[in-house]
Amino acid sequence: MPDHQDPKQIQVQWDAAQYLRFGGERLRPALDLMVHLPAQTPARILDLGCGAGNLTALLQQRWPEADVLGVDGSEDMLAKARANLPRGRFIAADLNRWTPEHKLDLIYTNATLQWLPDHEQLFPRLLSFLNPGGCLAVQMPIMHDAPLRLAQVELARSPAYAGVLGEVSERRNVLDMGAYYDLLRPRVTALDIWQTTYLHILKGADPVLEWASGSSLRPYLEKMEGEQLRNFRADYARRMQLAYPPRTDGSTLLPFQRMFILARLAE
Repeated sequence: MPDHQDPKQIQVQWDAAQYLRFGGERLRPALDLMVHLPAQTPARILDLGCGAGNLTALLQQRWPEADVLGVDGSEDMLAKARANLPRGRFIAADLNRWTPEHKLDLIYTNATLQWLPDHEQLFPRLLSFLNPGGCLAVQMPIMHDAPLRLAQVELARSPAYAGVLGEVSERRNVLDMGAYYDLLRPRVTALDIWQTTYLHILKGADPVLEWASGSSLRPYLEKMEGEQLRNFRADYARRMQLAYPPRTDGSTLLPFQRMFILARLAE
């Protein structure tokens, strides 16, 4: 797989408003992960890749006595988080390198780790941040082979855009479930891994373009401007209309697959 850019150097410029346009759809898997958390009372909780703080607030509500910390690499997202949760505690940091000051009881990370490379090293590193009995709870999209993601890579490598986008990483960071089992099983006392496909019912003009513009399309969009950016968006929109055609009622159905991992250390 060609991958010309060091993924550790990727700094995506997030747009909180665009991301939250589909806040309800993006929230559902996060809540599904939260429902499956083990019945414990964690004292220190990390919301890794906290974004706009929606889930940090829910973690605080569930465990009001806990010290809940949100960490994210996007200042735009953190500005929204601090406005939404004035009493919350948030830190801006490079998620590849950040290390907590204290051991944690729960690391909750929703739709974040797919942006980070080297999962064979990343997951053991995250487990090392936990106290005995601590839990790592992960949700990641697994869409690399779906039209939504394939079209991004194909367009970026095409003659019209390769000069600007050829160095953008394809970000095939997520492993298969068996690989995570082999990686985590020797290190934890309890392990649960599953996948779910959500069928998002989207409305409006070019909804898949708008969905991707808030997440996986951002590393490409931020490299362009003016006519080139408009042409890229139009080309991507045409591909998405073919891959996800509107239904008879005008809705667009977007099947979206996600992986969940719950890994708990021995007491």
